[in-house]
Amino acid sequence: MNFNSSEFLVFFPIATIVYYLIPFRFRYIWLLICSYYFYMCWNPVYVLLIIFSTVVTWISGMALESVKKAGWTKERTNRSKKLCVALSFVLNLAVLAYFKYAGFFIGNINSVLSHIHVSYKVPAVDILLPVGISFYTFQALSYTMDVYRDDISAEKNFLRYSLFVSFFPQLVAGPIERSKNLLKQLNEEHPFSYGQARSGLFLMMWGFFLKMVVADRIAIFVDNVYSFYTTYTGWYLIVATVLFAIQIYCDFGGYSAIAMGAAQVMGFRLTDNFNAPYLSYSTADFWRRWHISLTNWFRDYVYIPLGGSRRGTIRRYFNIMVVFFLSGLWHGAGWGYIIWGALNGLYQVIGDILKPVMNKAVRVFHVDRDSFSHRLLRMITTFILIDLSWVFFRTNSFSASIIIIRSMLTAGNIWVLFDDSIFNLGLDQKNFFVLFLSVLLLVFADLMKRKGVCLRKVIGEQGLWFRWLVIFVGVLCILIFGIWGSGYNAENFIYFQF
Repeated sequence: MNFNSSEFLVFFPIATIVYYLIPFRFRYIWLLICSYYFYMCWNPVYVLLIIFSTVVTWISGMALESVKKAGWTKERTNRSKKLCVALSFVLNLAVLAYFKYAGFFIGNINSVLSHIHVSYKVPAVDILLPVGISFYTFQALSYTMDVYRDDISAEKNFLRYSLFVSFFPQLVAGPIERSKNLLKQLNEEHPFSYGQARSGLFLMMWGFFLKMVVADRIAIFVDNVYSFYTTYTGWYLIVATVLFAIQIYCDFGGYSAIAMGAAQVMGFRLTDNFNAPYLSYSTADFWRRWHISLTNWFRDYVYIPLGGSRRGTIRRYFNIMVVFFLSGLWHGAGWGYIIWGALNGLYQVIGDILKPVMNKAVRVFHVDRDSFSHRLLRMITTFILIDLSWVFFRTNSFSASIIIIRSMLTAGNIWVLFDDSIFNLGLDQKNFFVLFLSVLLLVFADLMKRKGVCLRKVIGEQGLWFRWLVIFVGVLCILIFGIWGSGYNAENFIYFQF
């Protein structure tokens, strides 16, 4: 079941109404049933993987709690705690590695054997990637680490912990929640709040707008151009690449908005995964604003344990590169994802190395860092760098990415922007006009968010007639300008493949 499906439009109201009607002590059980049903609509068999991850991490948490209370020596206690964590990580990551990376590793092994003229080939495996496995695995592992670090106590109620791992709004594509946030809320009673429900529904409507009006409209053009990148060269690729940056933001940001909104309707607060990322002034700033829950996960459980910035400059650069290499690998089993991650890490390392030079240039040329022109230049530069890295992400092929980037850098066919030929690739002039207005609305919303203005709160404070007008116009825009209906694939959220 997908958010942008007719099934969800029936499922969610029923799940929410029953949730508020039944007694508090049974609500988490009802949500657990709903969450498992939600996931099993994709592939019932793969629910066993969620159960396995849940059982392993719950047992590891209980074992850690028992070790802490055993009264052993400090050395024995630490050794036992590390063993519990290691077993939890090994078992969970082994399952993740098999289903997500087995084919990738086997393919590369066979490629190496072929290059050294070895005739033997490792038998290939044909494995269907379980939806959301990277997200719920990392969420479950964060619980193990939080118990290990004494940030929380182990959850004794297995069913309530199972809900933490499988909570349906964020199960498939995040945000990756921490036990300190979501698990705590699962133990709290959430009476119905009209204001919270209204705000959540506004957020869901915004998410549907981003996904169905913006992202899915852009996908038509981008898919056409990137499918024939040797034919549609130069400025076709430049436009498609810029649009893909917007597409992936609206696609993933739309999912996150719907997830946050659905949870808020039921009284839960999820992590905001995006904070106007394309208005960043540097690539480091971008990664503080993009996929925030994953960035924070790698910071807390990889970067800081590796030493963070405490062991000198060279070690800090190494830690950054490790984090972004793993981030690329987390996104997918392909060299394109790995290069994308490494490139973003390299941006940060180079940016830090050049910082003294840039600071000196600012002093010498008397540049006003707070001027609009300087901030705009930094914003555009950051967007270009991030957008170039998206090429590797989109193609997942190093050779194809190099061809596309070379074609963009040597583009000479700028006339395609003015002779209407660009309107023959799936989106006509009217659709581009709708897209242009939609992106303007997105930029406005992000500018307000960066300034700390919550538009939902502002709308909610207006009169009843205004609020209903916003709802009516929003729903009407989604129905009229959204990409849906016959031939539409409702299961095409980009991050579902991770």
